[in-house]
Amino acid sequence: MNEQIIQIAARIRELREILDITPEDAAANVGLPVEQYLEYENAKGDIPIGVLYGVATHFGVDPTVLMTGDGPRMDEYTVVRDGQGIKVERYPGYSFSALAFNFKNRQMNPMVVTLSHTEAAELVSHPGQEFNFVLEGRIKVVLGAKEFTLDVGDCIYFNPAAPHGQRALTPTAKFLTVINE
Repeated sequence: MNEQIIQIAARIRELREILDITPEDAAANVGLPVEQYLEYENAKGDIPIGVLYGVATHFGVDPTVLMTGDGPRMDEYTVVRDGQGIKVERYPGYSFSALAFNFKNRQMNPMVVTLSHTEAAELVSHPGQEFNFVLEGRIKVVLGAKEFTLDVGDCIYFNPAAPHGQRALTPTAKFLTVINE
């Protein structure tokens, strides 16, 4: 497991213990079986972004705290220079750069996702709404039983409660995703 996931898992476990929340309560509040929740908390598997945001909401913290160990500081605006977003490698072939991590009480989470060519998209679901805009390469978006091929400049806006995932159809691809949970 990569070092970032290990650190994020340790922050989740530490914060849960500080808040005196049981693993059973945390799991129930993010809609997971306790065994699966504990796998995430012990860095035994990739932590889906929806789970990360659900845990942050339940613990009453900004997701940035879980990703970095530090909280956002800005409440009027934030500027993130090229290449300076918080980078998280979810698993080999899928990484993202959080672009609004330093803005307090944000209602949207814009991220640039970088994909390497893979055979299958990992399907996830989470509340809210999601927007994907292709910046480089070509991606396939799986949304429930439907599949969409998107090229540079194409976009999709959807309900992410449906199991969904993206994969690169070219050696690498990048897309902007904006998630509102």
